[in-house]
Amino acid sequence: MKYRYIGRTGLRVSPICMGTMTFGTQTPDEKVAFEIMDKAYDAGVNFFDTAELYPVPPNAKLAGLTEEIVGRWLKTKPRDSVILASKVAGAANGWFVPPIRHGLTAIDSFHIERAVEGSLKRLQTDYIDLYQMHWPDTVVPIEESLKAFDRLVQSGKVRYIGTSNDTAYGTTKALMTSEFKKYARFESIQNNFSLLNRRFLDELATLCRKESISLLPYSPLGGGVLSGKYNQAEIKEGRFSSYMKASDKRQRLMAARFVNDKTLASTQKYLKIAADAGLDPVTMATAWSKQFDFVASTIIGATKPEQLDATLAAMDLELSQEVLDACDAVHNEILYPMG
Repeated sequence: MKYRYIGRTGLRVSPICMGTMTFGTQTPDEKVAFEIMDKAYDAGVNFFDTAELYPVPPNAKLAGLTEEIVGRWLKTKPRDSVILASKVAGAANGWFVPPIRHGLTAIDSFHIERAVEGSLKRLQTDYIDLYQMHWPDTVVPIEESLKAFDRLVQSGKVRYIGTSNDTAYGTTKALMTSEFKKYARFESIQNNFSLLNRRFLDELATLCRKESISLLPYSPLGGGVLSGKYNQAEIKEGRFSSYMKASDKRQRLMAARFVNDKTLASTQKYLKIAADAGLDPVTMATAWSKQFDFVASTIIGATKPEQLDATLAAMDLELSQEVLDACDAVHNEILYPMG
């Protein structure tokens, strides 16, 4: 297996990262969560990602439960064999109401330092390898957040820091601030990136290449859409099948963002490309997301161990140029239809 470095760090990670946001809600129980993590670990995955607000969908009463599950599993493994990533939530989204804080809070010095203590306790470890800002903060200046992150790095509680769901402007502003103030800088960015969502290539890809920042793409299957499950006449299971009928408007909007006429039409074409290449569509989509030089590790998820078979098959897979060209053709056809 070819391991990759995150940014300019010493974190050498597997090309597949095990995401944990389903543990505590969508995953049946802790035993199954352990089986999922064990299967990934035994396959060579050394990178695991979580967050203080998990599991999803966000719930103030359950926030932190996933970290507790991951923490209990982590005690069964040599600590230095696992690269552990977590995230601190902020004021950008009203869903983020962890139990260690009250109401809608910002990513200021106080909350960052309180948050990391909560995460360390739940994860049962004395350090986090990669600590990330879950969403850009809309209230507190980035300088204050970075100052707090830098203190965590200096104290040894955090090895490196990263951002998530960020823009080219926000990431650039953070990098400039870190350079000017001599603070620890963001070494990674965790954004949505898949065959169905290539927006990262517009500007952020260039930024990553020029500044040696690594993308940790999440939702490589477009929220499960690229598996083809939503193209079936009857949807037997799927994260967005319940979101479509939810009373929560935000969940319905999220479902519509992932499952719509355009994504379903594209997926139908990607399914054919995969079939012609003799590939599971899940394997193809996962492999596509990790093929870029600015990607360190693609984050996958699962609610049962057997779901990992197709995604882990992408670990060492390099797609042929023929498959890549065919995927690009689908993207261009949908984006620039010829009438």
